[in-house]
Amino acid sequence: MPAVSVVLLTITTGAGVFSASAQPSTAGSVITITHVRVIDGTGQPPLEDQDVTIAGSRIRSVRPAAADKPAGQIVDSSGKTLLPGLINAHGHLALVDGTGNSAGYYTEPHVIAELRQYERYGVLTMLSLGLNRDLVYQVRAQQRAGTLDGTTVFSADRGIGVPGGAPALPHQPDQLYQPRTPQEAREAVDAAADRHAEFVKVWVDDAHGTLPKMSPDVYRAVIDEAHKRRIQVAAHVYALADAKQLVADGVDVLAHSVRDSQVDAQLLDAMKRRGTYYLPTLTVDASFFDFADHPELLHTPFFQHAVSADTLAYFSSAAYRSKVADDPSTAQHRHDFAQAAMNLKLAYDAGVKVGFGTDSGAMPSRVPGFAEHRELQLMVDAGLTPLQAISCATRTNAALLGISAHTGTIIPGKQADLLLVDGNPAISISDTEKIVAIWHAGKSVTPVTTSR
Repeated sequence: MPAVSVVLLTITTGAGVFSASAQPSTAGSVITITHVRVIDGTGQPPLEDQDVTIAGSRIRSVRPAAADKPAGQIVDSSGKTLLPGLINAHGHLALVDGTGNSAGYYTEPHVIAELRQYERYGVLTMLSLGLNRDLVYQVRAQQRAGTLDGTTVFSADRGIGVPGGAPALPHQPDQLYQPRTPQEAREAVDAAADRHAEFVKVWVDDAHGTLPKMSPDVYRAVIDEAHKRRIQVAAHVYALADAKQLVADGVDVLAHSVRDSQVDAQLLDAMKRRGTYYLPTLTVDASFFDFADHPELLHTPFFQHAVSADTLAYFSSAAYRSKVADDPSTAQHRHDFAQAAMNLKLAYDAGVKVGFGTDSGAMPSRVPGFAEHRELQLMVDAGLTPLQAISCATRTNAALLGISAHTGTIIPGKQADLLLVDGNPAISISDTEKIVAIWHAGKSVTPVTTSR
């Protein structure tokens, strides 16, 4: 993988220079979160009754609660839990307009609105994994200059698809490359690298034999050229055979679960040997039926504040539930979800680097911010402990993005990217939805309200 070095609050990567998006609190400001339970993101048991002090944009200290407190603001958090801000390594921006996808929706106001929505839900870093227009770099530049809020965005540029094939989503000509030859693929990678993309994405999926699939010669050229330019490659994948070949050819991230069959020792051993990351994205398949199966999800303010009234009405309707029930593809989606959940547990137990992604923003039923908390719940349902799932979404993803010296765990010296919730997510993972406060680079962010 490309080398990554981190210096203070500025990260220098093979793709350029990155700084935190949220402006820090007033210089010298001190906030102490007292008597709080700390889930530090490492997977270790929570630290009970702690004082966590933020100085400016950084975590100054984490220590057992004491009578003596630093000067500054005191936030009494008895009965509450502090965890690192969530990191989504597979999301999308400005592709969904209400209850449908729109080729014309990728505009600066919509991109910024979705970045702010992610942030309000405690998702403080996200990788927009393809289908980006070049304006994403203007937005990123504003964040790095400290003039724009919202979740800190990383970009996989336009992404590299297949003529007449995946991704089968409406898009503008400047949102996707569709090379026909390895040379065209290399040129696409070079163009993305020249824009300082952090990742390159390829789509390797034939949609159950209904679409043309990217040839190995093309994606090998992408991987080779990207690595020459010191950029990582993430692959949309579905089938075990494709996953094996991609890993053998050096892909850095499998951006979805293997879903056509059970992962085997050959793939798991290869991924461990090469350090390949695995993003289960359970919400992808669940999103086709989850709201029909679990209408109670729609009745919470946590969901309702993430969508428009029209979108809420659509997913709440009897017509929508009937559509899901009558759709012949629903059975396939249920199978894929069950296989993905099984393979997640197998991959994690085998020691593969399991990260965290949702594909939120790609379809109306994958709702930015909400989907990330739902993904944590589905990962726990699949057999991970809550602490393991949280670690995937914080420490592991920080390593995947090359920012682990900067964020992803609650350790003194790191950026204060913090999520304060009621309850104890180490026991009940759904408590991550009970957001009380958010700090992004030490700056207080108004969280989504949980009241109606």
